[in-house]
Amino acid sequence: MKKINIANKYEVTEIGLGCMRMAELSTGEAEKTIKQALSEGITFFDHADIYGGGKSEEIFAEAIQMNSDVREKIVIQTKCGIVPGVMYDFSKEHILTSVDASLKRLKTDYVDSLLLHRPDTLMEPEEVAEAFSKLSESGKVKHFGVSNATPMQIELLNKYLDNKIIINQMQFGIMHTGMIDSGLNANMECEAGLDRDGGILEYCRLNDITIQAWSPYQYGFFEGVFLDNPKFPELNKKIDEIAEKKGVSNTSIATAWILRHPAKIQTIIGTMNPNRIKDICTASDVELTRQEWYEIYLAAGNKLP
Repeated sequence: MKKINIANKYEVTEIGLGCMRMAELSTGEAEKTIKQALSEGITFFDHADIYGGGKSEEIFAEAIQMNSDVREKIVIQTKCGIVPGVMYDFSKEHILTSVDASLKRLKTDYVDSLLLHRPDTLMEPEEVAEAFSKLSESGKVKHFGVSNATPMQIELLNKYLDNKIIINQMQFGIMHTGMIDSGLNANMECEAGLDRDGGILEYCRLNDITIQAWSPYQYGFFEGVFLDNPKFPELNKKIDEIAEKKGVSNTSIATAWILRHPAKIQTIIGTMNPNRIKDICTASDVELTRQEWYEIYLAAGNKLP
């Protein structure tokens, strides 16, 4: 498994396992999922306090049999800031309380990275800075990031932070390419040219912020998976054609498409199926040419100006 260097601070596997659905598994099933991920070289595990209402973190810790030896061999990330169905909360009290609760569920003394989950428009950056400083000084959190944030939201935070933002987790994949579309269609009067995120792709590259792609195989906002979906015949035909040529699956190609981008985007996969994890991880050894990458992009219904 190839690795990505995050802000010259630490290395992570270029494919990480997102644990949102782990709450749906028994401890035994979760153990099989984690073992498969580890056997394929994945050592990065992405959590959030809201996944399964905290149950995903609990099951993960039980399934991996968390102890100091295990902890040293893996990288754990969690997120906080969403009060489901109620509000977003970046207050100092909420951040500190959420982290303590996650650490207890994960049976660990620290997480490698903490992300603020979805922007909170009522955020007081000074409060966030106080929370981050306390978490850093106590050793509970090593690094910090955000999820679904714009450049200016990151800039506002970084103005007050000693521990700068080094990760931004965003939805990205073949059928969710807004951050690419706007750049390719600069100065064009078309839908694809609309900049909805403030040039986040280039901003993150300029500032050594690693983008993590969530829901890489989804189209829309959890509307479904585009692979093997009759709604997207041309795209699947092209993906299957390239997959057959390279001797891998369509899922492997969809993952390799993300990894091919020079921004060095980390792909967070959400499957709990051990066989699917094995299949996806072959993408780390797949090399797409520039032409193949663009052929897939165009087959998804995009146009070049």
